Amino acid sequence: MKVIASRPKALTDAQFTYCPGCLHGVAHRLIAEAIDELGIQNNTMGVAPVGCSVFAYKFFDIDMAEAAHGRAPAVATGMKRARPDMNVFTYQGDGDLAAIGTAEIIHAANRGENISVFFVNNAIYGMTGGQMAPTSLPDMKTTTSPYGRKTSDVGYPIQVCELLSSLIAPYYIERVSLLSPTDIIKAKKAVLKAMKFNTEKRGFTFVEFVSTCPTNWGINPVDSLKWAKDNMIPFFKPGVYRDKSVEEAK
Repeated sequence: MKVIASRPKALTDAQFTYCPGCLHGVAHRLIAEAIDELGIQNNTMGVAPVGCSVFAYKFFDIDMAEAAHGRAPAVATGMKRARPDMNVFTYQGDGDLAAIGTAEIIHAANRGENISVFFVNNAIYGMTGGQMAPTSLPDMKTTTSPYGRKTSDVGYPIQVCELLSSLIAPYYIERVSLLSPTDIIKAKKAVLKAMKFNTEKRGFTFVEFVSTCPTNWGINPVDSLKWAKDNMIPFFKPGVYRDKSVEEAK
């Protein structure tokens, strides 16, 4: 794995406009570095739906399509089937993928579509004002759960990796963290692996990033990292949930 110090070629010169302490920029860079290392910038397309992820098309120097809220996997499916020679990925948040887009992600995974999905989980709706998301933790306070998420009323957070790994078709599923330099190094390996499998047309690949949202959590960036480690990691455990390449190597 190469260490890239300069701006990846797969990123534009535009300055990131995300909130201070937001880790979207880190996730963007990891994906761009993987594209550079695999040499696939000219035959890669991305899909960004509604949410903070919608700004991704300004920052990736590749062909990007904007999808309706939650529909990125459906759009990516159409793009990949129309252009099977292209490498296609989606970049989605939890309010998008795990809420209005639940059907799209489950069925794309169940069909084994040859796309990569990058899923940023910060346990809250970001762009629209900090509402409770499907991944918001029990008793977590949000603008729509000011007294905390009550599982007796709205159920438990959805663990997407665990859910998708119950399906037969997905080729590779991993949850990683962006909460420390060590975590980011591990996350880069997962992103590179997912994109490499994509280029090899092995099937559906999925990487979940455990991330932060200091603005909507109402805490500073440094404290947000600690909060996520203490509260999100125990519930959203990092790890490989499916890797058929390991099974094939046996």
